[in-house]
Amino acid sequence: MQRKRYSPGRAPGTLLGLGAGIAVTLGALTGCSAADPTEDVTLDAKAGAAAAPIAPPGRYRTLFEPCGAVTHAILRELLPGTATMTEADRAKVLRGTPAVTYDTDRRVGCAWNADAENGAHRLVLDVERVVSYDPTVSDATRAQEVYARKQLAAGIVVPETPETPETPETPTATATATSTTPAPPSTDTPPPSSAPPATPTGPTTNAATGTGAGAGAATGTASPSGAPATDPSNTPSAPTATGLEPRTLGGLGDIAFVDDTLGKPGGNGQQRVVSVVFRTSNVIVTVEYRQRTTGAAAAPDSKELQDRAQNLARLLAERLEE
Repeated sequence: MQRKRYSPGRAPGTLLGLGAGIAVTLGALTGCSAADPTEDVTLDAKAGAAAAPIAPPGRYRTLFEPCGAVTHAILRELLPGTATMTEADRAKVLRGTPAVTYDTDRRVGCAWNADAENGAHRLVLDVERVVSYDPTVSDATRAQEVYARKQLAAGIVVPETPETPETPETPTATATATSTTPAPPSTDTPPPSSAPPATPTGPTTNAATGTGAGAGAATGTASPSGAPATDPSNTPSAPTATGLEPRTLGGLGDIAFVDDTLGKPGGNGQQRVVSVVFRTSNVIVTVEYRQRTTGAAAAPDSKELQDRAQNLARLLAERLEE
């Protein structure tokens, strides 16, 4: 048999098939590798869009022990009934009664009671650490919301509304504009109409004008005398400001207020409750100081209770800064 001649310019069929297969495989690999960067870009873009700024955590992670936060010297001043107690009873009262809480890192409290001959005093301390479970809301912001609800419950407006002087100016401007526009037509029409009726009735106009002047004078004297008479009747006797009303306080934590409530008098005396609430970062501290009188004794003094409660609140604020 005659052998086939080998020509160097041609490749055998098997080699051509193998080369085609390799080309297809390389083309597929090239197509996959070309799609990979777009997929990577898409994944990176989604990951960047999902990332949101995380609010900073609160300043405080733990709370102090409340019953030991008030010294015995301050407690004796706030609870004067302890002066007549025995040593054992006084030690028990000054020790305080801790509040029942489920997480001492989130909320703690303590209470002290002391009875006296003319009444009783009670001191309650509540400390709350607010934690926000929303990663976009900080603990301090959430604590401010809790504090604002307490202040509104005390009847004290939260000073967050800005002044809007532009709203009252616009109606006044429109009112003046509307009042000035009808004036020109009214001045043009009266002269021709008033001149004819004045000439035929000479004597009657004199009498009319005389009586009219008297009526005008009467009305003139009645209006000024009536104006001051109506003002006091419209304004009921406003309570005099003593400076001890529920109000916001300065220089205490980040924000603070004091509330003062006097109960109705009764057969068992009267009770006054003073509460000082302040917020420092994500911690809210409430100092409640109350005094109850017995029998016909005078109502507890507001200034004395407020001063004592504020002094204790300032000491606790300093304790938080340690």
